Amino acid sequence: MSSTQQLEVTRWTAEEFERLVFDAARQIAVFDCDGTLWGGDAGYGFMVWSLEQGLVSRSTSDWMDTRYRAYVAGTVSEVQICGEMVQIYSGLREQELRSAAARYFDEHVRPHIFSEIAALVAKLQKANVELWAVSSTNKWVVSEGVRNFGIPEERVLAAEVKVVGGVIGGELVDVPTGPAKAAALRRVGIPRPDAVFGNSVHDLAMLEIAAHPFPVNPSPALLSECAKRGWGYFRPREAAAVPTPIAGE
Repeated sequence: MSSTQQLEVTRWTAEEFERLVFDAARQIAVFDCDGTLWGGDAGYGFMVWSLEQGLVSRSTSDWMDTRYRAYVAGTVSEVQICGEMVQIYSGLREQELRSAAARYFDEHVRPHIFSEIAALVAKLQKANVELWAVSSTNKWVVSEGVRNFGIPEERVLAAEVKVVGGVIGGELVDVPTGPAKAAALRRVGIPRPDAVFGNSVHDLAMLEIAAHPFPVNPSPALLSECAKRGWGYFRPREAAAVPTPIAGE
């Protein structure tokens, strides 16, 4: 992005951001999670942690490491890697993954929740705004993470595989990333949410369908898109202390 473009992007103060949100979010507000509600990449982090915990075989761990390296190199797509990061748990009991996800979130993600966003979400919940989460991170981690934000699991659209008889399968249900995030919202009857919050270009499609888009902690690529569209953005005060994740750019 050029310096000229940077000057064209308005950075909202916390007060401006909150006022704009409450002017816009009358009925439905949709949030991305990693980088938007909290810092870092919980999807990748959980995958690495779960492999270290021995939840999957060594051969699966080695295969996933190779695939992720290929993703970083650009030879595996975002949707492929996000799907595979859920499929590697095929054959495990879902309750085992739920318990692992709860432990991982409490220990490694909860400390990085953006306090200003958490306070905003609490006010939206109190105002009876319907809250949704849309993420390419696995649904087990996202559901654990957003529960305290007042977002029930039935309003979580995330990377997911079929579960039969309590056992995780390998068949993908959805991988909401890029245009698939907007498609997932349309499938549940939300073609134009009042407000959408996201931090990366993988959120761009759902930001575009919002009546009011709210970029939060935008990656450089999303900041460039903000400049093109005349969107402002908000940067939580804790965000500067969290490295920009590779996934989710």
